Amino acid sequence: MRTIVWFRGRDLRISDHEPLRTAAAAGEVIPLFVLDAELAAPEEARRRPHRTQFLLESLRELQSNLVARGTALIVVAGNSLELVPRLAAAWRADRVVAHRSTEPEGRVRDRVVAAALGDKLQLTEGETLFPPGVLRTLANTPYAVFSQFARSFRRSATIAKPLTSPRVLQPLPRDVRTRSAAIPSCDTLGIVHNPAVLTGGERAARRRLRQFARAAVNGYADGRDRLDLPGTSRLSADLHFGTVSVRQVWTEIEAVAHGTGGGEVFCNELIWREFAHSTLWDRPELLTEPFRPAFRGFPWQDDAAAWQSWAGGQTGYPLVDASARQLLGEGFVHNRARMIAASFLTKHLLIDYRRGEAHYLRFLTDADPANNNMGWQWSAGCGCDAQPYFRIFNPVSQGERFDPEGDYVRRWVPELAELPARFIHRPWQAPEGVLRDAGVRLGRSYPRPIVEHGFARARFLALATQHLRRSRTDSRRPANDVRELPTHPPGQPNQRG
Repeated sequence: MRTIVWFRGRDLRISDHEPLRTAAAAGEVIPLFVLDAELAAPEEARRRPHRTQFLLESLRELQSNLVARGTALIVVAGNSLELVPRLAAAWRADRVVAHRSTEPEGRVRDRVVAAALGDKLQLTEGETLFPPGVLRTLANTPYAVFSQFARSFRRSATIAKPLTSPRVLQPLPRDVRTRSAAIPSCDTLGIVHNPAVLTGGERAARRRLRQFARAAVNGYADGRDRLDLPGTSRLSADLHFGTVSVRQVWTEIEAVAHGTGGGEVFCNELIWREFAHSTLWDRPELLTEPFRPAFRGFPWQDDAAAWQSWAGGQTGYPLVDASARQLLGEGFVHNRARMIAASFLTKHLLIDYRRGEAHYLRFLTDADPANNNMGWQWSAGCGCDAQPYFRIFNPVSQGERFDPEGDYVRRWVPELAELPARFIHRPWQAPEGVLRDAGVRLGRSYPRPIVEHGFARARFLALATQHLRRSRTDSRRPANDVRELPTHPPGQPNQRG
């Protein structure tokens, strides 16, 4: 049997890769990767510099690993909707195998290709631990509360042992004469290589997993929230691009930390990832609309100056600014910092969460639509199992709690590096002599806060309470009763995620 193994950018590995293993066991294997417009067109790739760099490194290592086992990765530039059916016919393939996509765009792609290939397209699970959309409540509806989903997951899911990588693969069939395109480099795409971005590829992913499992997972329950300490796994990009499978991560952590507090908390984070993917599977409209209908039409403000201050790390709140600069500097933001930054954008500045969501998708290396959307809607208070809308993070107290000596801020906001810890998260309260000794000139070398926390909190609560009360009233009004319907609020954002 001749099988095309279609790598799609979420499975850039050879270990625990069911399509590759099943193809190798059945006969001839043709590994294929399609360079779509996001990679083939420099202007598109430059818009996503960090994830492009990581993906290219991972793709080159995948190619090297396949060559070492006797075959090669065929890389073709173009539209996969057209190319995959055409190549399957030209190469006389008996089937095309790939991992199932959970994201809406990938599912549409798969339906189109399946319509052309029929039963020749065979999809297997692999992006998640459990097939998305399968776990259901007793009423046979999707879960809307994480704790209930997590209990159902632990009752139902049996995590199989990861598959080993094939040791030898047959050479490409002689009649497959398609010339493979060169994998682009950052230079050819006009991207400046960023050494701060995590190294891509399967070897680096396995190294990160081993290091976390041995050194940090036992302290994860407490360390995961500390911004100044390396307490997280840094595996999010690897899970997104599939340089390590989520099953490999789960199995490794269970092996070394089963029953420990850190191990349980970390595995719960993997289940949260399952929840995000399952939720998006059932509700693909969440990429454009809030989960809670009451938040539709929320009067977000289109404040260009505030947006630029937030995106560029110039809000005057050191922790918020550090998170913005970390995103731009290394394509990563600590999860605690993500929550604080998202809360500040949506609740202090009243800017649509979808703008922040799109900004993160552009610059994150681990730009996962399901996780990113779940996080942003959670922070804004409009999502599935979200924090209450009236919970508003105080960036000062959060900094003092999770970056007590200010080391995280000092790294990313170096103009404040000489401030003592007492004032590192509230420089506007430092005496003039302290500021002078630290070389800080508020309003010049570092901005004053663009909004006062107490004022911003009260403003958001008043606006949200009014909007949600109106939404509840409107939901009870008969559909044909338009006598008191409010006009659509002005100030919608000029960018959507």
